[in-house]
Amino acid sequence: MNTETQLGAALTISDLTVDYGGGPVLHGVNMDLVPGEVVALLGANGAGKTTLLGALTGRVPVSDGKLIFDGTDLRQLRTEDRARLGLALVPDGQSIVAELTVEENLRLGALWRHQGHARERAIRGIYEMFEPLERRKHADGHQLSGGERQMLALGRALIAEPRLIALDEPSLGLAPLVVVQIMRTLRATAKERGLTVLLAEQNVTGALSIADRGIVLNLGRVVVDAEASTLADDAALRHAYLGF
Repeated sequence: MNTETQLGAALTISDLTVDYGGGPVLHGVNMDLVPGEVVALLGANGAGKTTLLGALTGRVPVSDGKLIFDGTDLRQLRTEDRARLGLALVPDGQSIVAELTVEENLRLGALWRHQGHARERAIRGIYEMFEPLERRKHADGHQLSGGERQMLALGRALIAEPRLIALDEPSLGLAPLVVVQIMRTLRATAKERGLTVLLAEQNVTGALSIADRGIVLNLGRVVVDAEASTLADDAALRHAYLGF
């Protein structure tokens, strides 16, 4: 097994329950992810996708269940310790520092993972992955287009070399060509590095086009867990849970 493949990590979610305001938002959710796998997490607004990602990264308290990341119980770890273990979140709204330049954002992302020449190589790797960022490397975050900000948010997460990356609506509000580029980059990176990807998306067609599997949430419960191609071809299921 090469070094890149070893970066991946397995995730097992067992009987996960999250309560808000006295009522459950997630009800006994179960799923398994394996290294190098791209999983599309689908469902209507309010289905529980963002809550699930928040529980995974420690931003949302868990009422019951297990979150086992490569043999480690995540519920015992703080959010920052989960990140150091190799779990990254790119939240809805794009997690960049708007007052910093593109390059400063990338250096911040690389701060505790890379030093010296290794950091410079890592930054060059992100520029090769997202060419528009190199042309804008001296621009402040607030000067970027929506697509450039999303590329920077993803680049800043990837430069820390996560083993699992969770993304919340990365295509929201972006032009179709930018969405295609981001989706293709995610797929290629997952396969090259053995990176595990959990992709929460309203853009069902785009998500399934790069995913190995699709998991559908409905009212906080897993109602479908199937190969992406099977889900894309099942019109009745799509109509029932995904609205198209």
